[in-house]
Amino acid sequence: MKKIEAWLIWPVIAAILVTGCGGSGRTGKAEESSASAAAGSLSSGEESAVFRTEFSGVDMDGNEVSEEIFSKSKLTMVNVWATYCNPCLSEMPGLGELAKAYSPEEFQVIGIISDVQEGAGTGELEMAADLIAQTGADYPHLLLNESIYNALLADVTAVPTTFFMDGNGEILDMVVGAMEKSEWEEMIHGFLEK
Repeated sequence: MKKIEAWLIWPVIAAILVTGCGGSGRTGKAEESSASAAAGSLSSGEESAVFRTEFSGVDMDGNEVSEEIFSKSKLTMVNVWATYCNPCLSEMPGLGELAKAYSPEEFQVIGIISDVQEGAGTGELEMAADLIAQTGADYPHLLLNESIYNALLADVTAVPTTFFMDGNGEILDMVVGAMEKSEWEEMIHGFLEK
């Protein structure tokens, strides 16, 4: 019974994300308080503890992934996208170029496919793989599951949504909507120079 109940929630999640596909160029940085809330930082007068997002899942190649993926780079750009979202697909070639332009110890890009679940059928996986290949988005793409949703996507209401995380898994900033490669580069340089 629990399997059925969990399976029924995913179409609801997909429907929420479907209605929120952002238009090309529609951007908006999250306010610091929103990013902190999404990261799970303390909101009282206490100093903020380093938040380590915990999750487990698999990527498109079937490799197991966890929050340890963030510790591999000083800065990680997490791009939440969907197979039906044209603004998402339009920005992915630039994200693929950015992923190749930096050393992995400094910067990495990770995609999360919001409408393809872990354990999806061959057709869904092939469609996502074709889109990744067509856009040149040659970086890891995680498949949605309950753990990833709860840890990273609970506050995501539209695609594309992109957030930047440091090596400790703390959210630094969030952007809703697609942006040009040059705009992403400017943000990346700003974070890496800190």
